[in-house]
Amino acid sequence: MQVSNETKVGALTVIAVTLLILGFNFLKGKTLLKKSNVLYARFPDVGALEPANQVKIKGYRIGNVYKIDKLDKDVSEVVVTINLLDEINIPSNSVAVINSSLTGNSSISVVPGDSKTFLAKGDTLQSISNPDILSKVMTSIDPVMANVKQAVDSLKLLLSNVNSMFDANTKANLKHTIANLKTTSDNLSVMLNSKNGALAKTLTNVETFTTNLNTNNEKLNTTIENFKTTSQKLSELELKETVTNLNNSITQLQGILQKANSKDGSLGLLIHDPKLYNNLQNTTRSLNILLDDFKLHPKRYINVSVFGGKKDKSEPLKAPLADSIYNNQK
Repeated sequence: MQVSNETKVGALTVIAVTLLILGFNFLKGKTLLKKSNVLYARFPDVGALEPANQVKIKGYRIGNVYKIDKLDKDVSEVVVTINLLDEINIPSNSVAVINSSLTGNSSISVVPGDSKTFLAKGDTLQSISNPDILSKVMTSIDPVMANVKQAVDSLKLLLSNVNSMFDANTKANLKHTIANLKTTSDNLSVMLNSKNGALAKTLTNVETFTTNLNTNNEKLNTTIENFKTTSQKLSELELKETVTNLNNSITQLQGILQKANSKDGSLGLLIHDPKLYNNLQNTTRSLNILLDDFKLHPKRYINVSVFGGKKDKSEPLKAPLADSIYNNQK
């Protein structure tokens, strides 16, 4: 049996329409092959949420947004119909939150609760408002923009004050200062010229000097070594002569001490013989008595008419006077 072309076209059209319907419903999150599990959530604002957006728990996709509709004529809230793809146990105190991104893709995240009872088909999830990322960014930018505006106003005020300070004389002085700075900079550039500048010449002279030092380094080392040797010899010579003189002095001192300790010499006898000491002491005492008697009775020793009298025949002194004894002891 031969099938006509019209039949083939009609069959292909039916298949295409069926696939289109199935694909459209699949994109909306509704499947026709198995029974759907529908939940609801109400939000004061859904932002950029659209049908077919994903619904997730802990990052795992459990369904899609099937439909978005108003609650009443005043649009006091927006009702979102969620089509679950699998049978999931969602605690009854779970919360639905809309997540938005800067790219415009939104999704619903279900934060599971700790209840032991679970939501049934047709129940409504609790929901909380979660501002989108753009709103958060704008909230963060607003204080920054306020600070920027304040800074701009302060800068305007500062520039205004600066302009008021720069009168004609100040501007002329500033121009003169800038001209002087330019002249100084030019002079500095000339001085720092790599070929003819003063700094270049100085560096050249330093290099020449260091080259000469390097060339005569051996001669300098020899001269320093000779000076060191000469100084060492002089130091050794002076030290040797000093030690010799010191030894001679010590030898002479030892000889004197030996003679002093010996009883043969006068100094030794004076130190060791008490009789010599006693005789010397008696002689000194007699001399003191004689001198004191001479002071008291000069006529006894000198018979001159100038004294106008006879020779003094009084008893001579037998002991020195008190002051003589004191002076002698002292």
